[in-house]
Amino acid sequence: KKRILLNITDKGKREERSRLMDGLDKQKARDTIMARAGERRARKNRDRRYIAVAASVAILLGATFLLDRNGAPTVGTIVADNHISTGTDRATLTLADGSEVALEKGRPYRSGNVTGNGEEIVYLPAERPGNGATTEETAHNMLTVPRGGQFRITLSDGTKVWLNSESRLRYPVAFGDGGTREVTLVHGEAYFDVSPAAMHRGAKFKVRNRFQEVEVLGTEFNIRAYRDETQIYTTLVEGQVLVGHQHRKQFLAPAQQSILDTRNNNMALATVDTSKEVSWKQGTFSFQDKTLKEIMKVLSRWYDMEVVFADRALEDEMFVGTFKRDFSIEGILSAIKKTGSINGYNIKERTLTIE
Repeated sequence: KKRILLNITDKGKREERSRLMDGLDKQKARDTIMARAGERRARKNRDRRYIAVAASVAILLGATFLLDRNGAPTVGTIVADNHISTGTDRATLTLADGSEVALEKGRPYRSGNVTGNGEEIVYLPAERPGNGATTEETAHNMLTVPRGGQFRITLSDGTKVWLNSESRLRYPVAFGDGGTREVTLVHGEAYFDVSPAAMHRGAKFKVRNRFQEVEVLGTEFNIRAYRDETQIYTTLVEGQVLVGHQHRKQFLAPAQQSILDTRNNNMALATVDTSKEVSWKQGTFSFQDKTLKEIMKVLSRWYDMEVVFADRALEDEMFVGTFKRDFSIEGILSAIKKTGSINGYNIKERTLTIE
């Protein structure tokens, strides 16, 4: 299959376009262009930079017809009733008694040994259960990140965890002294920077979910285990982990990825570019030979939207591209449309239809 390069890495210009596009319709774009054109005529040689900005808006929003892959004119971009915005830092903290706390930007949180700044919550070291206590006897909290969200957490042992959209982590508020440190990735995607076992009397760290167990001594790795996907991807960035499923155990070396197919219980190994696999943690989407369907599944979580393909054949278009997670969805879709791979798109409320 052909591979299409998404040329949307020019951050400065495209972010400016995205900011102009957010919340605008075609008429407003034309009004903006006309107003700025008037200013240019009045001021003549001043503020020439508005020319490029206005032209960008005209291209992205004002064009009525564009050419498809065969050179024939097609209807341009349609945006209506758009309520889709970029994701942000937000999550729900569920305490041991079942009560819930909303965590979001601009809302600090403090309770006992837990503090939060709206982007991350931190569990400070607290009095630990005595020798022989297990994590099952310790109070557990749960952090749930919704679609359109992201959040970070520092566990009481110093382990740092980044949670992607639509993810849930269950963990003890304090780890047993000398016992195995164990958390559960209920579903979703998480990046772990584990506090070394040497700092915790040799205590191992385990990440469980419904299908597998990952055992580490101190390392950095990523797990993707979404509910609507049948494969679980465990990617090692540095150190060493042991991935267990049923009676099989598999060691991973840096840049290796295990792929567990939950339908047939098969586990495969692959060598990957870890920077691309975990780019979401740095605020970037990176797609290498991904189909449009796969890309849209990722974007649907971050922008909290539903995606519908009017033409199912478009699902298999292959793309290569990298762009920031703070781009507007219209900016990304316009870039995809410029490749000639899609004829257009329609956004109504929280549903995107690709044509």
